[in-house]
Amino acid sequence: MIKRALLLAALAASPLAAQTHPADSVSEDRLRGDVEKLVSFGTRHTLSAQDDPERGIGAAVNWGLEEFRRIGAKCGGCLEVLPVGETVSGRRIPSPTLVRNAVAIQRGSERPNEVVIVQGHIDSRVTDVMDATSDAPGANDDGSGTALVIEAARALSGTSYPTTIIYALLSGEEQGLYGGRILADWAEAQGFTVKAVLNNDIVGNSCGKDGYCEPRVVRVFSEGPRADLTDDLRAAQSRFGGENDSPGRNLSRWVAGLAEKHPDGLQVRQIWRTDRMGRGGDQVPFLQKGYPAIRFTVGVEDFDHQHQDLRTEDGVFYGDTIDEMDFAYLAGVTRLNVRALDALARAPMPPKVTMDAAVKTYTDVSWSPVNDATAYEVWKRPTDQPFWGDRPTERMENPPSGCVGEGRATACDVPVAITGKSFPGVRGDDWIFGVAACAGEFCSPVSSAVPGGAFEPVGR
Repeated sequence: MIKRALLLAALAASPLAAQTHPADSVSEDRLRGDVEKLVSFGTRHTLSAQDDPERGIGAAVNWGLEEFRRIGAKCGGCLEVLPVGETVSGRRIPSPTLVRNAVAIQRGSERPNEVVIVQGHIDSRVTDVMDATSDAPGANDDGSGTALVIEAARALSGTSYPTTIIYALLSGEEQGLYGGRILADWAEAQGFTVKAVLNNDIVGNSCGKDGYCEPRVVRVFSEGPRADLTDDLRAAQSRFGGENDSPGRNLSRWVAGLAEKHPDGLQVRQIWRTDRMGRGGDQVPFLQKGYPAIRFTVGVEDFDHQHQDLRTEDGVFYGDTIDEMDFAYLAGVTRLNVRALDALARAPMPPKVTMDAAVKTYTDVSWSPVNDATAYEVWKRPTDQPFWGDRPTERMENPPSGCVGEGRATACDVPVAITGKSFPGVRGDDWIFGVAACAGEFCSPVSSAVPGGAFEPVGR
């Protein structure tokens, strides 16, 4: 604890100009090269060839695994690389088919069971979702997200973090979110505590078919009422609030706030729905299990260049090809993801928070102690306001408790567990409260003191 505190103090004292963030290493050229490689597999349809070394989903997943191994070799084996798959069948997979995800695990040094996941789907499609033979370049959908995940592994793998980071390239998304479901099931089976899931799907263009462009904005989608609500919890939210304070919604707010600290980078437009109208993504299976998850997607989509057969009609080209992408934009989304992963992997878990204000002229806010938290920030906002504001209501440091023991070994670095704060004169009916846990300057997303606000599956 003392050694870690000294390290944090040294970082805080060093000049900002002398510090290099992993996000600064993101390479537009490498992102382009990865997308070009993905496109070279012809099609990455989930039902395409598994055993062809050059074409199809099998070759693409094998390439992703090998790329993770190459990255891991450069950091002395810091990545555990493995396929996470399952043989499945369903409406869009008529016969049993192996669906494999390429996964790399960067184990945390202090809390290895606590994980942050960054993912994109590696499979592609054309107009007919069952067409497994036609060329389906999938440059933007979702070669962009796949390249982002690989570049994030390159940027972050050389740094040791308290929390585990998982990099995942998912298959089967276009056939029904199979890869996301398989990875969510696997994470649950490992007993992981999932702090956050960052799903990146279609993150590589900046203009739409109508010529409207959003080169400075990325959309982040987050659910409202959480997907794993029970009837009792839904009833409690209906009476006492919480419909705008799911873990995913607070994760979205946190990412938007992080982007604002870097005004030269891409900014976030929060979209307060789980996904786009009539669409879905691999964040959904995680939400169904109660894990905090959000989706990154371009500010404006180009529908002529996704889910399309390669063709030209009436002078208009259709197809998801590289020349329709904006790699400077993709690099910007990648940098934002890398900054988010870096901060989330350093910050503690968000605490579980409750408030007691019934028939009182004051409000008591309580929270569970969090491993490795050195401080807690208490936030509040009026019930009709969407955002937490610029600064916390109060920051409470975890001071050392003093030395204990007489004449024997002493322990001087045991922190006092701060687990609550009373706010005199604050009528709780009028406010939403939340608490973030901090390790030095790195603070978790806010966890709201509402029914269903905890960053854990319902029932835990």
